[in-house]
Amino acid sequence: MKIYEELQARGLIAQVTDEPQIKELINNGGARFYIGFDPTADSLHVGHFMALCLMKRLQMAGNKPVVLLGGGTGFVGDPSGRTDMRSMMTPETIRHNCECFRKQMERFIEFGDDAAIVVNNADWLLELKYVELLREVGAHFSVNNMLRAECYKQRMERGLSFFEFNYMIMQAYDFYYLHEHYGCNMQFGGDDQWSNMLAGTDLIRRKTGDDAYAMTITLLLNSEGSKMGKTARGAVWLDPEKTSPFEFYQYWRNVSDTDVMKCIRMLTFISLEEIEEMEHWEDSRINEKKEKLALELTTLVHGRAEAEKARDASHALFAGGGDDSSMPTTELDRSAVPDGGIGIIDLMLACKLAPSRGEARRLIEQGGVSVDGEKVESFDRSVSAEALAAGVKIRKGKKVYHRAILK
Repeated sequence: MKIYEELQARGLIAQVTDEPQIKELINNGGARFYIGFDPTADSLHVGHFMALCLMKRLQMAGNKPVVLLGGGTGFVGDPSGRTDMRSMMTPETIRHNCECFRKQMERFIEFGDDAAIVVNNADWLLELKYVELLREVGAHFSVNNMLRAECYKQRMERGLSFFEFNYMIMQAYDFYYLHEHYGCNMQFGGDDQWSNMLAGTDLIRRKTGDDAYAMTITLLLNSEGSKMGKTARGAVWLDPEKTSPFEFYQYWRNVSDTDVMKCIRMLTFISLEEIEEMEHWEDSRINEKKEKLALELTTLVHGRAEAEKARDASHALFAGGGDDSSMPTTELDRSAVPDGGIGIIDLMLACKLAPSRGEARRLIEQGGVSVDGEKVESFDRSVSAEALAAGVKIRKGKKVYHRAILK
């Protein structure tokens, strides 16, 4: 099976501009394609994970990736999928985030002269002159067509700033620039980027007469239609300092039964033959599927050793054996327990197990909190400094475990 057919079989392809040409290009290793990453944080997250995996799959099939860091578009921010305007970042923050992205991508993509390359659109977008851009690019855009674009529709009622309205033009110009200077003939992106990508192919055709192509990746949604990669504590990050390997493992270990095979098919590099076999496993083996998913993805992001440590820690907590040293841990300064102890609500806040005192009280009231295996029955429960010196295990709900220990 060739790569295009494999992408179809894995359910990864959402929309394409010219299927016969795209299929021929990527099946024969003829795609010089790019995927853009706007530096909205100092770490990539699960929302970027599918794009990185797609890039890796296409590179393995002989195609040439161009990673585009949005050091220029990051000054504006993509309005797609947003109900409000993104916060403006400082130039220093944007540069820092771009550097963090690049380092993380090296785990997934092979970079080099004859491999993938990294470019930053700050190198050309920040040098553009406004009137020149209006004449050379703006003349090729219809405002009527832009306003019909899906990426702007949901913002129209609440108000779309002219600042953000320019984002489509900037992304289209990126594709045109990469086509002219790096020979890019394809762009890949999330399904919510379709309008912006079509604007790029149209600009290239109008400016050069050349054909260029676009393909969107299916968004990773759970069975309820919500984007995956979010927890009560926020995004699931690829940076181990923001989401530990154990937490990353547990996120995938706890996906719903109805989503596990979709995630295995779309995100892992397990062969389609093996996946087909797994489809016929007995229902009683659902946890085995989840462990396989979690181990595969944690290995991709954090390496095999960290993935196995996370698996062993999970077994220690939920199966009664193994090493739990990889459990997420908060080290408390002794100043946090001035009277020889700390209240359970303050401890939960310190460990970021609840966003507020009210939420902590609600969890306790519902019987969802325990310390070292004992259910917390009172808001006044205190944990002693002596216990914290040895380390205590806090459980929130059925699946969230955390260790607190004094420095």
